[in-house]
Amino acid sequence: MKETHVVTCFLENKDNILLLCRSGQVGSYTQKWAGISGYIEPGQSPMEQALQEISEETRLTKDDVKLLKEGLPLEVIDETLGKIWMVHPFRFQVDTPEKIQIDWEHSECRWIEPEEIQNYSTVPGLYSAWERVK
Repeated sequence: MKETHVVTCFLENKDNILLLCRSGQVGSYTQKWAGISGYIEPGQSPMEQALQEISEETRLTKDDVKLLKEGLPLEVIDETLGKIWMVHPFRFQVDTPEKIQIDWEHSECRWIEPEEIQNYSTVPGLYSAWERVK
């Protein structure tokens, strides 16, 4: 199995974090809850990719978010897809959540308390990624 590097970003506002439900139009994990995520493109650093995904998926700019923590990468093995995901987790503060506009990659979003992640049907390793940045 080949390693695929991805970013997962948690947006935080008033001690809640944003969970997004992946739409039926994405390539994997449809209808699963996730943070803001995406493949790390060649030549991009994880931080650059994180900011790009936030911009694409929420319309927030880098001036709308503030890095709180960058976690150590996490290996998540998905036997079903035959993939090893190397997840680079990030946590950002958002002071203007009303600016968020989700794109086609997600069907809905919710602000939840971090511990509630475990009550949702999420992409593999989401709670473990959260634990690296909390």
